[in-house]
Amino acid sequence: MFTTACSQPDPAAIAALGDGLAALADRTAAEGPWRSGSFRLLASHGLLAGFVPVDCGGTEADETTLLTALAAVAERCLTTALAVSQWASAVRILAGGPAEVRSARLPALARGEAPTTVGLSQLTTSRRHLGRPALRATPDGDGFWRLDGVCPWVTGADSSATIVTGAATPDDAPLFFVVPTDAAGLVIEPPLEMLALSATRTSVVRFAAVRPADVITVTAGPRAGGLATTALALGAARGATRLVHAEARSRPDLGVVAAGLDRDAATIAARLAAAGASPPANTAAAGAPPQELTATPVDRDGLRAEATSLALRAAQAALTAAKGAGFVRGHPAERLARESLLFLVWSCPQSVATSLLCDFAGVD
Repeated sequence: MFTTACSQPDPAAIAALGDGLAALADRTAAEGPWRSGSFRLLASHGLLAGFVPVDCGGTEADETTLLTALAAVAERCLTTALAVSQWASAVRILAGGPAEVRSARLPALARGEAPTTVGLSQLTTSRRHLGRPALRATPDGDGFWRLDGVCPWVTGADSSATIVTGAATPDDAPLFFVVPTDAAGLVIEPPLEMLALSATRTSVVRFAAVRPADVITVTAGPRAGGLATTALALGAARGATRLVHAEARSRPDLGVVAAGLDRDAATIAARLAAAGASPPANTAAAGAPPQELTATPVDRDGLRAEATSLALRAAQAALTAAKGAGFVRGHPAERLARESLLFLVWSCPQSVATSLLCDFAGVD
């Protein structure tokens, strides 16, 4: 389904995947995608294999196909979409690792086994203002590394076999570390009770003299707010618009609202596809993990801001269309309104945050 030969995603296959995720959505919202069966569904449809190189047991789908699929997942279940985006980030880093790491870890991930996740927010957005590294890596003298500190945001930590993370080193070496979740000294705190998406089982993870299983050297570190984040915002907007369309069946006056949201989503989707098909802004050196493709950082950030704005507007439109019923806990409009707020805080570069704040304040 998701292969290098697939220049255009198969709409029927993606629709079937979306329907399957929707059928599991209530259970996923309560238990998480690892327990509800959503991750198994992604594997059975070939989506997980699409992120993995062919020589490691995957099908290595093109970037546009993967972005389209991520948006489709987010449209039907944002809990699953957030979890798989973190899984995919880990896979991208592992794919840039040495041959022994690639061959040992990626084939199982392509099959949907031994789930993994990332703990990278401390390198991009979380706790950067404190002026000291949240997670530190120190060589211990016998060829191993020791990790000490905290990862403040790890989705699915207690449901994954490994965490791929980055830490500050004494010489600023660009290193990632693969840490088994049963490693000595690793403490996974109980999942956070969040405004929305608590079923992603996002936790604070603490490290005390933890030895990683694998070390991966890279030449380009992580950056907040990639194209996958924009794809999830687009999918969330479409999910909310779907509800407006449902209300419009009995209230034709809402048709123009739904049509306007559809037009905005189509514009963003076209721009996202173009960004995914363009060459990288900076070509990474050999051995670096594949980077999300984009024209320029400014274009990417602007696109992310527009997708976030659309997700928020569509969710508010869905809530307004649902009237008082939508304000009751458990109604789809209530859930969509809460979930849309994720994009204000998750992997949000400063330029995107500033753009959104200016919009809220009505200033240029």
